[in-house]
Parts: sequence; structure tokens; C-alpha cells
Amino acid sequence: MSDVNKEAQEELETELSAEETAAEAADEEALDEEDAVSEYNDTAAQVAEMEEALHEANDKYVRLFAEYDNYRKRTAKEKTETYNNASAKCIENILPVIDSFERSLESECTDENYKNGMKMIFNQLMDILGKMNVTEVESLGKEFDPNVHNAISQQADTDYASGYVCAVYQKGWKMGDKLIRPAMVAVAQ
Repeated sequence: MSDVNKEAQEELETELSAEETAAEAADEEALDEEDAVSEYNDTAAQVAEMEEALHEANDKYVRLFAEYDNYRKRTAKEKTETYNNASAKCIENILPVIDSFERSLESECTDENYKNGMKMIFNQLMDILGKMNVTEVESLGKEFDPNVHNAISQQADTDYASGYVCAVYQKGWKMGDKLIRPAMVAVAQ
């Protein structure tokens, strides 16, 4: 072959080789782009999964915190109710003693010092009840209320209007808003 043909053939081979190299480079570039897109999609999917997991964990945390807060409030309320019920039960057991104490103070006594001492003790007892927010249910002259009064009789010809309490046989007591013992009363007709 002649030198010219050889040169032309070499040029042709070089061009073919350059085209193949360019094609391979384009193929590699396309593969690199596909890999980059695939890697981006994988990363985006992982981020979405992590965000979903974070959202679920946050939701569980909020629910758990709300449950705990409700539990804390419920147990605090139960403690308060238990304390108030125990206090009311104790006071309910003391009320007959107070009734007896009042009757004894109303009876005749020849020893004035003894009577004054008993009044002082009674006043101390009433102060303790006052500190515990225990009050007497006002009844005499008030309109009959079945929520705080227990009517055991009706009386005619009284100075009170019909439906009003005209006599108190046993005092009623409250601790705050809770009725410990209703007052036993007579109601005017």
C-alpha cells in the first residue's frame, strides 16, 4: 500500500477511534447521570422515610405525654378526693361529740369556773373545725332545701312562713361545699 493510503487509513482509524471514544464517553456520561439521578432518588426516598419515622415518633411522644399528663392530673385529683373523704369521715365521727358538748353547755351548772373551762374547750374545738373549713348549715328561718335539710316533722301555727325551717333538732355540717351531715329540722306548714 502506498503511503497515502496508509495515512488515509490511519486517519480513518484515528477518526473511528475518536468517535468510539466519544461514544463511550457519552455512554459513560449518560450512565453517570443515570447513577446520579438514581442516587438522588434513593436519597430522597431515604429522607422521606426518615421524615415519616420522625413524624410517627413525634406523634407517639405527644400522645404519651398527653396520657402521662392526664394520669398525673387524675392521680392528683384522686389524692385530693381521698384526703377530703377521709377528713369528712373523721369529722362525721366527731359531730355527735360536738352535739353532746353543746347540750352539756346548755345544762345548768353551779360551778362557774367549770362551765367557763368547758366553753373554752368547746371554742377551741370549733376553731379547729373552722380551720378545716367545716361550717354549720344555716337552717333556722331559712327556706327548706332537701339537699341540706332532713325534714322529720311539720309544724302548724309557727312564726315562720310555709316551707321554712321552724325548728332545728340536729345541726347540719358542711366541709367546703361537701355536705357531711344534713340538718334534722321541722318545717312550717
